[in-house]
Amino acid sequence: MKKFCLALDLKNDEKLIAEYEEYHKAIWPEIQASILNSGITNMEIYRFSNRLFMIMETTDSFSFEAKATADKADAKNEEWENLMWNYQQAIPGAKPGEKWVLMDKIFSLV
Repeated sequence: MKKFCLALDLKNDEKLIAEYEEYHKAIWPEIQASILNSGITNMEIYRFSNRLFMIMETTDSFSFEAKATADKADAKNEEWENLMWNYQQAIPGAKPGEKWVLMDKIFSLV
Protein backbone atom coordinates (compact mmCIF):
# COMPACT_ATOMS: atom_id res chain seq x y z
CA MET A 1 0.00 0.00 0.00
CA LYS A 2 1.09 3.54 -0.77
CA LYS A 3 -0.22 6.75 0.80
CA PHE A 4 -0.32 10.20 -0.76
CA CYS A 5 -1.39 13.56 0.66
CA LEU A 6 -2.50 16.40 -1.59
CA ALA A 7 -3.74 19.96 -1.12
CA LEU A 8 -6.05 22.25 -3.06
CA ASP A 9 -7.97 25.44 -2.30
CA LEU A 10 -11.62 26.20 -2.79
CA LYS A 11 -12.83 29.61 -3.84
CA ASN A 12 -13.31 31.53 -0.62
CA ASP A 13 -17.10 31.77 -0.84
CA GLU A 14 -19.28 30.06 1.79
CA LYS A 15 -22.08 29.32 -0.68
CA LEU A 16 -19.69 27.68 -3.14
CA ILE A 17 -17.98 25.75 -0.35
CA ALA A 18 -21.35 24.42 0.84
CA GLU A 19 -22.27 23.35 -2.71
CA TYR A 20 -18.90 21.61 -3.10
CA GLU A 21 -19.45 19.68 0.12
CA GLU A 22 -22.95 18.67 -1.03
CA TYR A 23 -21.51 17.15 -4.21
CA HIS A 24 -19.06 15.16 -2.10
CA LYS A 25 -21.74 13.72 0.17
CA ALA A 26 -22.81 11.58 -2.78
CA ILE A 27 -20.27 11.61 -5.59
CA TRP A 28 -21.43 10.34 -8.95
CA PRO A 29 -21.23 6.53 -9.20
CA GLU A 30 -19.04 6.81 -12.30
CA ILE A 31 -16.54 8.93 -10.37
CA GLN A 32 -16.43 6.47 -7.49
CA ALA A 33 -15.87 3.61 -9.96
CA SER A 34 -13.10 5.56 -11.69
CA ILE A 35 -11.35 6.18 -8.38
CA LEU A 36 -11.55 2.55 -7.30
CA ASN A 37 -10.62 1.17 -10.73
CA SER A 38 -7.43 3.27 -10.75
CA GLY A 39 -6.03 1.48 -7.71
CA ILE A 40 -7.10 3.99 -5.07
CA THR A 41 -8.36 1.91 -2.15
CA ASN A 42 -9.34 4.74 0.18
CA MET A 43 -9.67 8.50 -0.15
CA GLU A 44 -10.51 11.11 2.46
CA ILE A 45 -10.83 14.87 2.02
CA TYR A 46 -10.65 17.30 4.93
CA ARG A 47 -11.32 21.04 4.91
CA PHE A 48 -10.15 23.97 6.96
CA SER A 49 -11.62 27.25 5.77
CA ASN A 50 -11.13 27.06 2.00
CA ARG A 51 -8.08 24.72 2.14
CA LEU A 52 -8.61 21.06 1.24
CA PHE A 53 -6.36 18.19 2.29
CA MET A 54 -6.72 14.77 0.64
CA ILE A 55 -5.32 11.48 1.90
CA MET A 56 -5.18 8.68 -0.67
CA GLU A 57 -4.30 5.07 0.02
CA THR A 58 -3.48 3.07 -3.10
CA THR A 59 -2.29 -0.25 -4.35
CA ASP A 60 1.45 -0.56 -4.90
CA SER A 61 0.85 -0.44 -8.66
CA PHE A 62 -1.07 2.88 -8.58
CA SER A 63 0.23 5.55 -10.96
CA PHE A 64 -0.81 9.21 -11.15
CA GLU A 65 0.09 9.15 -14.86
CA ALA A 66 -2.16 6.14 -15.57
CA LYS A 67 -5.00 7.73 -13.59
CA ALA A 68 -4.64 11.01 -15.52
CA THR A 69 -4.66 9.17 -18.86
CA ALA A 70 -7.78 7.19 -17.92
CA ASP A 71 -9.52 10.32 -16.62
CA LYS A 72 -8.90 12.25 -19.84
CA ALA A 73 -10.45 9.40 -21.85
CA ASP A 74 -13.58 9.35 -19.65
CA ALA A 75 -16.24 11.90 -20.59
CA LYS A 76 -18.06 11.61 -17.26
CA ASN A 77 -14.83 12.23 -15.36
CA GLU A 78 -14.09 15.28 -17.52
CA GLU A 79 -17.62 16.55 -16.78
CA TRP A 80 -17.03 16.09 -13.02
CA GLU A 81 -13.63 17.78 -13.10
CA ASN A 82 -14.97 20.74 -15.07
CA LEU A 83 -17.88 21.07 -12.62
CA MET A 84 -15.57 20.89 -9.59
CA TRP A 85 -13.28 23.56 -11.05
CA ASN A 86 -16.18 26.01 -10.55
CA TYR A 87 -15.51 25.62 -6.83
CA GLN A 88 -11.76 25.06 -6.79
CA GLN A 89 -8.76 27.30 -7.31
CA ALA A 90 -5.07 26.58 -7.55
CA ILE A 91 -3.18 26.53 -4.29
CA PRO A 92 -0.37 29.12 -4.04
CA GLY A 93 2.75 27.67 -5.64
CA ALA A 94 0.87 25.29 -7.95
CA LYS A 95 2.11 24.95 -11.52
CA PRO A 96 -0.13 26.35 -14.28
CA GLY A 97 -3.08 24.00 -14.82
CA GLU A 98 -2.27 21.99 -11.67
CA LYS A 99 -5.15 21.23 -9.33
CA TRP A 100 -4.39 18.90 -6.44
CA VAL A 101 -0.75 19.36 -5.40
CA LEU A 102 1.21 16.46 -3.95
CA MET A 103 2.55 17.27 -0.49
CA ASP A 104 5.94 16.20 0.86
CA LYS A 105 5.99 14.04 3.97
CA ILE A 106 8.21 15.76 6.54
CA PHE A 107 7.49 13.77 9.72
CA SER A 108 6.35 10.35 10.86
CA LEU A 109 5.98 9.33 14.51
CA VAL A 110 6.72 5.67 13.75
